[in-house]
Amino acid sequence: MSRKNNTYSNDFKLQVVLSYLNSEDSYVTTAKKFNLRSKTQVERWVQKYKEVGSIEAFNRLPSSGSGAKGVKNPLKGKRVHFNSVEEERDYYKAQVEYLKKQYPNL
Repeated sequence: MSRKNNTYSNDFKLQVVLSYLNSEDSYVTTAKKFNLRSKTQVERWVQKYKEVGSIEAFNRLPSSGSGAKGVKNPLKGKRVHFNSVEEERDYYKAQVEYLKKQYPNL
């Protein structure tokens, strides 16, 4: 018996990711809640969402096995929580300025 890979819409993926991020549920609990075969799918969607910032960009991403090996992503880090929109704006402005200094050719 062969297994067929399921295809999920971007809206569904976003719903799963936001459910995980906005709750205290584990990957396993979230996967069961949305009838997914394993927690790995939720982990991958959450990871890609954090890297890219949107589900729509998933289709344009290379698979996790490709890319520059050994090059650390400067944008990766811990989840940051803000008390206001202004605080979040200032945080991202500072990040942009830092990256402009680090990568002047961009």
